[in-house]
Parts: sequence; C-alpha cells; structure tokens
Amino acid sequence: MEHRTIGELMTRKVVSVRLDTPFKEIVRTLADHAVSAVPVLDSLGRPAGIVSEADLLRKAADRTDLSGRTPLPDLEAWERARAEGRTAGELMSAPAVCAHPEWTVVEAARLMEVQQVKRLPVVDEADALLGIVSRGDLLRVFLRKDDAIREEIAREVIGRTARLGAAGVTAEVVRGQVALHGTVTDPLLVPVLVRMCASVDGVVSVSEDVRVTAGLTTPA
Repeated sequence: MEHRTIGELMTRKVVSVRLDTPFKEIVRTLADHAVSAVPVLDSLGRPAGIVSEADLLRKAADRTDLSGRTPLPDLEAWERARAEGRTAGELMSAPAVCAHPEWTVVEAARLMEVQQVKRLPVVDEADALLGIVSRGDLLRVFLRKDDAIREEIAREVIGRTARLGAAGVTAEVVRGQVALHGTVTDPLLVPVLVRMCASVDGVVSVSEDVRVTAGLTTPA
C-alpha cells in the first residue's frame, strides 16, 4: 500500500518559541503568522511543549470581571499556576506529544485522538524538531482523486488477491466511497478485501456486493 507518511504531510517551516519567550511575544508570534499554537523548544531545539491560544486565554479568563456579568472560572491549582505564567515554559502544555516522519496518517490520528491534541510536533531520532502536523494536514489524504484510489485498489488489493480467488472483483470509487462488485471463490476473501480497501489512503467508506461462487475443480 502507498500510505502517505507524516514526513510528506507535515509543515516543515515551523514557527516556534523558546522556553523563556515572554507572554506578549508569544501573542505577537501567533498573530503575525496566523497560527493558533506553536511548539516551545528547549536549548537543544527539542519540543518541550506546546503553547496555544487556549493556554494564553486562560490568563484573561482568570482575571476579575469588573462588570460582574460572568463568574470567575473554577480553575484547578495547576491551571491557576499556568494562568499566572509569564513565559512560554510556564504557560505551555507539557510534555510535547510528538510524531515521527515515517508514521502513517492512521498512527498520527490515533495518537491525536488518545491524547486529545490538535497537532503534533514531528521529531527525528534525537528528538530535534523537523516539522509539525495538524488535523488539517491529516485530512489532506481525503483530497486524493478517485482515479488514483481506484488504480491502487486494482493493483494492490484485487491484484494481490487475484490468485486467491478475487480475480472477478471490480471496484468503483465515487468521492472516496468504494463499492466492490463481482465474485470470489472463497467467502473468507470478502472481509479481507473490505479491510484492505478501507486501509487505502483517501478511502471514506467501503461497501460490497460480492457473490461467492464455487471454485473450479480438476477432473480426476
């Protein structure tokens, strides 16, 4: 399968700040580059954490509202400590949750989901920053053209399973939705084909209308 890697999808020119970058400079950096978060790097260029608009807004939310229209948020001790922070190192969410360039979209998406983060710094074997990948970057695989998806399924899925009894299967792809049609000689091939098609980059869904026929027998 020709899975696109995180190294192909990531943004390489990464805007970042240092641990000692002051609050107002972080705000200015986000505004100047039209980004909502930046990695915070240590002295060796390794991501120590991420500082986002949400981290910075915690400081504004923790201030007393003189109008009395909104209550002061009930922050936990660690949240209040970060709200009082003055530098990126004090304000950031840490430790940084990172990915590696050879990872697939599935690996990165699962990590984002488990860790509940919107972006991942991408690091090399020495944990030095190489780039950053966001949810939007991962979604770019779904912009893949239907013809490219169909060709890969024909070559890598149906082609590889043809000798096992899937030679009579064809695939239609419309807006990333795959529909399998035809016949197989082994019923166990049907879920295998569906699973393999679902793993192709850009596939949104897979349906099947595949019948099982008896295989040819050799006369005695």
